Amino acid sequence: MKAKARNADIDISKEFTPEQLKKVDKIIEKFKDRPGALIPVLEEAQMVLEFLPMPILKIIAGGLNLPLSQVYGVVTFYSFFTMTPRGKYTVRVCLGTACYVRGGKAIYDNIKKELNVEEGETTDDRMFTLETVRCIGACGLGPVIFVNDNVHGRLKPAKIKDVLSKYN
Repeated sequence: MKAKARNADIDISKEFTPEQLKKVDKIIEKFKDRPGALIPVLEEAQMVLEFLPMPILKIIAGGLNLPLSQVYGVVTFYSFFTMTPRGKYTVRVCLGTACYVRGGKAIYDNIKKELNVEEGETTDDRMFTLETVRCIGACGLGPVIFVNDNVHGRLKPAKIKDVLSKYN
């Protein structure tokens, strides 16, 4: 797998199409005079762009006549919003008590090594984003990972490569 993607100095003209950027302008225009417009603008912009890098936050702040600090604060407060690209597949590793004592930490470490990412990061090819969760309610299957909506249980570290290869 490839190394992790970062949000540093994203060039929006290379990252997004002119059509996507026009859609963001239209979203801002649609909401700009409405009270409480920030969250709906952020939601719709993220649906169009898939993530909200700093240059986009600046455009939104300017378009809504809000301080950048307020826009940034909302984006970083709500877990729904992301400032970094997300992978096609989100790998969620359960580190709740039952999964942890059955080897969940070893599974997590193996996935980090296989994907060459840390928690919350996305591979350069944007195939995988790695996250941890505290319990997914499948304790009897522990240790468990979710890949998008697919559950993989009773895992062993040696099986991780096989599981991830199903998603390439």
